[in-house]
Amino acid sequence: MLQNLKFRQLPGLYAIMRQPPDASVPDWAKGDFISITRTVDELSIVCLEENIPRDIAPGPRWVCLKLEGPFPFSQTGVLLSFIEPLSSNGVPIFAISTYDTDYVLIQVEFAGTAINALQQAGHELRPHDDC
Repeated sequence: MLQNLKFRQLPGLYAIMRQPPDASVPDWAKGDFISITRTVDELSIVCLEENIPRDIAPGPRWVCLKLEGPFPFSQTGVLLSFIEPLSSNGVPIFAISTYDTDYVLIQVEFAGTAINALQQAGHELRPHDDC
């Protein structure tokens, strides 16, 4: 069953960086919203694009959408309800889940289509906050 959710767009543009699995977490990986995930295959870093040193190519720019949580672990289908309209409209995403909520990053060029698709699906865009 799809749910109607409230979400906010975080200020700024984000980058998603991949580093070797044994790399140290760089000093520039900081800010109000960051995600650092290490696996045996990679070190993934999500942070504000403006924090990345100029000598590193940040790749595509992303907007970050924050679902208004918290959501209990027993509540199923939250992320599916949010990303289904995006998938149906050909919008690629990068999703991050935390203890309380979910974040969905969308490349800048798809942002307008994404927001439109989400609102058409009954999700509510709220004014942004500081995180």
